[in-house]
Amino acid sequence: MIREKLDSYYSFVFEKELMDEMEQVGVYKKLRENELLVDLGDQMKGVPLLLDGAIKIVREDKKGEEILLYFLEKGDTCASSFASAISNGKCGIRAIAEKESEIVFLPKEKLDEWLVKYKSWRNFVIDSYNIRLNEMMETIDTLAFMRMDQRLYKYLTDKAQIMRETTLNTTHQDIAYDMHTSRVVISRLLKQLENEGKIKLHRNKIEILQF
Repeated sequence: MIREKLDSYYSFVFEKELMDEMEQVGVYKKLRENELLVDLGDQMKGVPLLLDGAIKIVREDKKGEEILLYFLEKGDTCASSFASAISNGKCGIRAIAEKESEIVFLPKEKLDEWLVKYKSWRNFVIDSYNIRLNEMMETIDTLAFMRMDQRLYKYLTDKAQIMRETTLNTTHQDIAYDMHTSRVVISRLLKQLENEGKIKLHRNKIEILQF
């Protein structure tokens, strides 16, 4: 089953020999919606490859408040988990399944070996770091330069694209947690976006009308 899942996305990314090794050592796991994949302080024993679904990556401050960093989608891996596994350090992020998802865990003992052995794996890791760095820079720009209503609309459209759905099953409080603000602010801005014709509000659902 692992090989079929790997082939569905990674067959054109990795060499056959690497795919053979992944099939032998990888551990398949299915995640429920909102299931915790990685928590702050975890000692990483491997890295996840996302076969299907969407994973939310968040940071937590000293007060226990979270802020969304980025989403992972099919074909992605978590660069932070990779760095923690390689360095034997503790993980600095929390990863939560945004929807029902499928992953394969690759043991950290193989990560260094594959960097030397397979060019495709080196390229994949470097590309993953570049993508995550660009997303982090985009997050910083969003926080620094965008108005809150612009940030909210970007959050909604980005999430809809990751989820591959035009209707998001979420609450105002969930959005407030992700955006590190209050539910009252989010509710007011959502109503503003609805009045502008960009979204349609339903009970615990938000329909995106414009992208």
